[in-house]
Amino acid sequence: MNDEKFFPATIMPDKDWWHVLWPDPDAVLSAIGIKAGMDVVDLCCGDGHFTLPLCSLVQSGQVWAVDLDAKLLDEARQACARHPNFHAILGDARELPVQIDAPVDFVFIANAFHGVPEKTALSSAVHEVLKPEGRFAVINWYPLPREETMVLGQPRGPDAELRMDPEDVRSAVEPAGFRHKEVVDVGPYHYAAIFVRAGATE
Repeated sequence: MNDEKFFPATIMPDKDWWHVLWPDPDAVLSAIGIKAGMDVVDLCCGDGHFTLPLCSLVQSGQVWAVDLDAKLLDEARQACARHPNFHAILGDARELPVQIDAPVDFVFIANAFHGVPEKTALSSAVHEVLKPEGRFAVINWYPLPREETMVLGQPRGPDAELRMDPEDVRSAVEPAGFRHKEVVDVGPYHYAAIFVRAGATE
């Protein structure tokens, strides 16, 4: 698929190597600070690989899965069909304030931020939907050459020039009203840059 409406280099990859790369999404979600009772947005959710365990992890909290790809969102909807706290939103991530009608505790975006053309603008949209103590996590590929990020014997991930180091993410997100909290390793080739809505207490 090569549609201009989608962010560059963020199309959902083949499930064979994707599931090998992310064998334990529950652990990733816990590592970035998502807990039971939180209301969470999975931004650019794809087929719901993170959304399904997220629904179980937050328990009484609500989960919104947002994606512009109707086919992938339908896969996420089917995967999470047994979870009453799951809500699917077909739409552009940059229009989040229109899509979410109540403040949430946490927004995370996995493997898509590198392709967003206006990263600070997207971060501003996230800022608008967060509670005062809300968190924003960006899961990204480390800026390694593609030939060094091998999964199932093949180089994987976006081209090297699209990859961002944590400081690049910080420079894009903080101007939208966030304070950088920490960087957490979440896989062999990935980190999570975690931000707190400015003015929040620890």
